[in-house]
Amino acid sequence: MNKNILICVGFSLLFLQSAAAETNNPSFLLNMKTNSSSNSAIYIQIFKQEGVLELYQKLPNGKFNLSKTYPICKFSGGLGPKKVEGDLKSPEGFYQITANQLNPNSRYYRSINLGFPNEYDRAQGYQGNYLMIHGDCVSVGCYAMTDKYMSEIYQAVEVAFRNGQSTIDVSIYPFKMTKENMLLHRNSSHYAFWQQLKPAYDYFQDTGKPAQISVTSGKYAVNSLPETSDKLLRLRSQYALAEMK
Repeated sequence: MNKNILICVGFSLLFLQSAAAETNNPSFLLNMKTNSSSNSAIYIQIFKQEGVLELYQKLPNGKFNLSKTYPICKFSGGLGPKKVEGDLKSPEGFYQITANQLNPNSRYYRSINLGFPNEYDRAQGYQGNYLMIHGDCVSVGCYAMTDKYMSEIYQAVEVAFRNGQSTIDVSIYPFKMTKENMLLHRNSSHYAFWQQLKPAYDYFQDTGKPAQISVTSGKYAVNSLPETSDKLLRLRSQYALAEMK
C-alpha cells in the first residue's frame, strides 16, 4: 500500500515539473496567449519626458484599456523630432508597425522597426533608418528596453498579429500633452510641431480609441471620425439650448 502511494506521488511530481517547465517556456506562453485571447488588438504610446512605454489592449466595446506601463531603459537626443541621420534623436510622431517589421534575432535581443521615416518625415525631408524599439538597454536614436520588458512587449505584438491585427499604431509624444505641459514648453523651437501632435493625444484621452492620422500639406491631421462629429454636435446642441434660455 505504501509502495503504491509512493509511486503515485512520484508521477504527480513529474507531472508538476513538466507543467512548470512548459509554463516557463516563452513559446508555450505565447501559444497560451494566442489560443486564449479572443481580442488581442493592441496600441502603443511612448512618452519621452516621462520615460515610459504604455501598452493598451482593445476591449469588446472598441476602446483601448491600459494593460501595462514599461519604463524605457534608454532613449537619446532629448525632446523633439528626429530630423537628420546621425543626430542621435529618437523619433516623435505617429508610426505603424506590421509583422514584417519584427526581428526576433536582433543583435539587441529583439527589435520592432518603427517605420521611420513615415509620410510626415519624408515630407519634411527628414532622414534616418532602423529606428527601433528593442532590448539590450542601449540606444542611439532608438527606444531601448530591458530584455525582460522587451520580451513581454514583443510577445504582445506577435500575438496581436497572429490573431489578425494587420497594423499596430505607435504614437510617440515628447511628454503627456496636457495644457500644463504645453504651457511649460511654449517657448520651445519644437512647439509648432508638438501642436500637431496634441489633437491626437486629446482624441485618445476623450474616446479611448487611437485617432486616424493623415498628413495634409506636410502636417499631421486627425481625420474626422464619428466620435468627433458626435461630440461637436452635442456641444453645438448644448450651446443652442443655452442661447434659447
